Amino acid sequence: MADQQLWLLRHGEAVPHGSKDDFHRELTPRGERQSLAAGQALARLGVEFAACYASPLVRAQGTAEHACRALGIEPVAHDEVGMGFDVGVARELLAAHGDGDKLLVVGHNPSFEQVVADLTGARIDFKKGAVAAAKVQGTRGELLVLLRPRELESLALSS
Repeated sequence: MADQQLWLLRHGEAVPHGSKDDFHRELTPRGERQSLAAGQALARLGVEFAACYASPLVRAQGTAEHACRALGIEPVAHDEVGMGFDVGVARELLAAHGDGDKLLVVGHNPSFEQVVADLTGARIDFKKGAVAAAKVQGTRGELLVLLRPRELESLALSS
């Protein structure tokens, strides 16, 4: 059985809680920059994704659209990435793809931190606009990378 990779991108900075209902909270200009930088950094690293699944919440959709533009893929809204995302949903998404595939999932905390812990045993601080990747083989996972927004921005700007 070959490895697959699950790449998680937490949505960028969004307008404050209470400014509108949670579903419709959109990205701030900073959140848009974080999202663009994430996509550009992943493209510079040469990561090619079989698919991108995104939470239907507005801030995650915006993040996915900005990031995927640089990656040349179209994000697909997936309800369970927005509500109820857990290691079971992550495994279902991976199972729908082939050996060696890399998937990008754009969504939220605290579910992202929990999925990383469940897959790899790693406890991480998953910042808004950050990326974590895990290699998954069967029931085992290994944390490959954790890139914070500042690191993604540096990668995006490097030549």
